[in-house]
This record gives sequence, structure tokens and C-alpha cells, in this order.
Amino acid sequence: MNKANTKEYVSSAAREKATKVFQTHNGILKTREAIKYGIHPRILYCMRDQRIIEQIARGLFHLTEMPGISNIDLVTIAKQVPKGIVCLISALDFHELTTQIPHFVDIAYCRGWREPNIKHPPIKTFRYSEKSYNLGVEHHTIDGVQVTIYSPEKTIVDCFKFRNKIGLNVAIEALKKYWHRQNKKPKLKMIMKYAKVCRVEKIIAPYLESLINE
Repeated sequence: MNKANTKEYVSSAAREKATKVFQTHNGILKTREAIKYGIHPRILYCMRDQRIIEQIARGLFHLTEMPGISNIDLVTIAKQVPKGIVCLISALDFHELTTQIPHFVDIAYCRGWREPNIKHPPIKTFRYSEKSYNLGVEHHTIDGVQVTIYSPEKTIVDCFKFRNKIGLNVAIEALKKYWHRQNKKPKLKMIMKYAKVCRVEKIIAPYLESLINE
């Protein structure tokens, strides 16, 4: 076997091995993850050029033979910003509690943390106290990737908290949608617990009373 054929054989074997690594990880890997699992950068970019994998964001790849990603923005954020929690309008959209169309992925971050440097998808970060940041967290699996999102109740309270940034009408609409979806049996204790931590008890209470008295 000559030298050229040897290189071709090794390259082919490496690509096959790399493909199996992607398959084991639901078809999605960051560059540093791929390297950690033994995929050489040269093989990674060769696979990209041959369209075996596609680059869905900077340093993030998807195996093309796998099913398409149903929510590419949330999956991308989950891989690139593991400490970020999907919040506000993005969380409302996930929970189907808004008619708003998200133009950014809203991410909750603890005060004092370094701002994530991401160009795509476009994001908006919102600073939370440590106590508020850790409340009402849910984990959802999307296309094999764990995505951290606030619960409907926490998201609604957050919307009242950040009403000056996203609009009070967005918060009110979400509360009404949630109320009727729960057949007028919302988790009031939980909502008020979160409202107390976020210091919006007096703001959200009149809207709850109005729905109760409908």
C-alpha cells in the first residue's frame, strides 16, 4: 500500500470513528467536546467540508444524517451557554403563553457573571439575584440536548418583574393564557412565592384578583 492510499485509509477510518462519536452524543457537539472525545480538528473540518456535519453556530456542529433540530436556537444556547436559563419571552414562547415572536433568545444570568460572547443566535441577557436565578428551574430535553428553562409560573412572575423592559401587556397576556389553560386552577401559592422573592407581590396581586373574580 503506498503512502497516499495509507493516508486515505486512515482519514476514512477517522471519519467513521468521528461519526460514531457524534451519533453517541445525539448528533450535536461543540468543537472542544469533539476534541475531548478524540476527534482531531482536521477531521472535524474535513467532515464539515464534505457535508457529513453542518456548522449550526460558531464552534457547534450537527451530524447531517441525524434528524433536523426542532428548536435550533434553544439547543444552540444550551450548548454554548450552559449556565444560562431561558427566560421571559423565549420561555413564554416555549410554554405557549404568548403571541409575541421572539427575535432574541432571552437568557437569565446571575449578577456579576461575565456576559456571554455569542453572535448567533442573537441573545438578550437579564441579570437575576442568585436566589431568583435558582427558583422555578425546569429541564427539558430538546433533540437530545438538555435545555434549562424557567417554569410557566416563574416566567410569568419574571415578566412582571421586567415589565418595563418587555412590556406590561406581555406579562398580563401570559397570566391570562396561563390562568385559562389551568382551567382557572393556577398554582397560586407558587406564583406568590416567586412574586415575593422578586418583589412584585403588590403588582401582580390585582391582576390575579381580577381573574379570580371573573
